[in-house]
Amino acid sequence: MTPSPPAVLVSNGAISPHDPPSAASFLESTPGAYTTARGLLWWPRHLLRLSDSVRLLAQSHPHLLGLPERPRLLNFLSGKAVHSLVNPSARVAIHEMRRRLPVMEEDLALTALVRGGDSGDGLDVFVHVGAYAPPVFGEAGARVAVAGRGREVAAAKYAPWARMRKSMEKMRPPGVTELLLTNDGDHILEGSVTNFFVVCQKEKHQRNGRFSNETLVTKFEVQTAPLSDGILPGIIRQIVIEVCHDLGIPVREVSPSWSKHELWQEAFVTSSLRLIQHVESVQVPLLWEDIQSKTWSDVSWEVKQFQGAGCITTQIQREILKRARTEEYDIKDLL
Repeated sequence: MTPSPPAVLVSNGAISPHDPPSAASFLESTPGAYTTARGLLWWPRHLLRLSDSVRLLAQSHPHLLGLPERPRLLNFLSGKAVHSLVNPSARVAIHEMRRRLPVMEEDLALTALVRGGDSGDGLDVFVHVGAYAPPVFGEAGARVAVAGRGREVAAAKYAPWARMRKSMEKMRPPGVTELLLTNDGDHILEGSVTNFFVVCQKEKHQRNGRFSNETLVTKFEVQTAPLSDGILPGIIRQIVIEVCHDLGIPVREVSPSWSKHELWQEAFVTSSLRLIQHVESVQVPLLWEDIQSKTWSDVSWEVKQFQGAGCITTQIQREILKRARTEEYDIKDLL
């Protein structure tokens, strides 16, 4: 039997003496707001979103944070307070992981979770660190299928969602690697653990030959659902939008419409671990009403196929990697 890869779990600065579960299992069993990063890439952004998630859940859905009721005092939910809570435990976890694996051949997946304290006073923080082998861009694309409705409290990233999304598993066709969310069967919001993008023709036209870069950016635009439609404000989602603006690639925050999928030329998903992954295929039920009452084998599907990683997706990916090399936090900064 292959041994499970090493992992470290730190709770309020103390290393757990027991072998921790996988990050996914840990999230399924522990309420709270969380964020997952690839190493310390864009770590300040992760801390900012984590503090936003903690504050939002405490004010509107305290049970998702492990709190019995809305806290009377919210001063401990500030960004600075969450920063001071999380960073010491993250530092301990990374140091311990490097001690156990002095030669790191893989990246680290770092999950920080904040929940209501067991004593009812203040917050508890957990940091889970494990090895992560990212997929090679362009080799294996994501195969995605629409399988569920949008999330409750979509603006916050919370651990109970790991359990909630299991209800969609009955709609996962074989070979599908990510499930997409929609509230009307047409406008695609996001993936269950990713943000979803398409590269869409601005108007119908027949593609004859290859376009120059200048023609590409005048004929196509990148589309992804806006935050106002009820999606998670993904870290890499925002970076993709910034990259597109800087590269002169038109980007529009609008939920991609399946009824216009004949205009889609490329598609990709993003997350803090995989960064950007091209999409090989998208599957959507012919009848949206079937999604709540049937399993994948009882449903008729319509499928959109793509041919590898497209040139606009590749251009965005290269720029993200370039920025990643200059924007990784150092463990010395975890003070």
